[in-house]
Amino acid sequence: MKFLKKFKEIKGDASFRKFYRNKKNRSIIVYSKKEKNKNLLIYDAVNKILIKNKILAPKLISQNYKKDYIEIEDLGKKTIFQILKEKRLNNYIVMMKVLRILKKIQLIKDKKINNFQNKSYKIKEYKKKILFNETRLFCEWYVPRKLSHKKIKDFNLKLQKEIRFLISKLNYKNNTFVHRDFHVSNLVYNKDAIGLIDNQDALIGNKAYDLASLIDDVRFRTSIQFKKRLFEHYLKINKNIKLDKFKNDFEILSVLRNLKIIGIFTRLAYRDKKNRYLKLIPYAWEMIFLRMKYNGVFKNLVLLLSKNFPAIKVRL
Repeated sequence: MKFLKKFKEIKGDASFRKFYRNKKNRSIIVYSKKEKNKNLLIYDAVNKILIKNKILAPKLISQNYKKDYIEIEDLGKKTIFQILKEKRLNNYIVMMKVLRILKKIQLIKDKKINNFQNKSYKIKEYKKKILFNETRLFCEWYVPRKLSHKKIKDFNLKLQKEIRFLISKLNYKNNTFVHRDFHVSNLVYNKDAIGLIDNQDALIGNKAYDLASLIDDVRFRTSIQFKKRLFEHYLKINKNIKLDKFKNDFEILSVLRNLKIIGIFTRLAYRDKKNRYLKLIPYAWEMIFLRMKYNGVFKNLVLLLSKNFPAIKVRL
């Protein structure tokens, strides 16, 4: 792709995509040879749904699907993660704004839209099978590198049984727009507004999922008290939530998500040679044990993980 030489490559994420910034046009080239449908077509379709609902997301400028790229609006370089790390603003106030964006997202009713090839795209449901298969990444990538060969099969069978049990204990229906990667690195500060990027994985799922992604974000360490304040503010601005049922789902989804993340980060390190993700795994373990601490639904999982990974020391 000769024309890409004119643009500056941006540090990528955990996907197969490459990003190039065009300062002159204030645009970004998203290049994706693998998983083109998701990374180009679906990405733009979800962006359109967000924009239709008055949520800031990258607009499509041009596309060349045959040559594996789209050109989208550049929302800027400054992420909410960077703003929080700088500590120039009150982090709690910044996160209140983020929670208002989350509320707005969760009010989206649109599920269908035409993509740039003028074909209808419908956001799929976050089915139990998807949730289960995601969590199994922990079994596939992390477990073989931590347990002896003779223990792997038995442990994975027991863990998968617990995963199915936890999924069966979720209360809320799959009726809410779920971003699936709603964390501060995917939120961009743009002219006093907050924009959303990395939107291609959206599904219709459990209301508690994106809140768990945000509060228990492994990339940004926060205190237990800060997490509690965010959770309570979310409840304050979202009426008609049954606390016990919602809290149960929040804890289960946080645990399942962080098991998945440990699997994904291990895969990124060993398959893709992206070793920088390994340093985030200890905090993912902290989040898992934090959310299992006071909920009896995790009784068997706590015993299983503690027995097989005794070297993991979690300070809560």
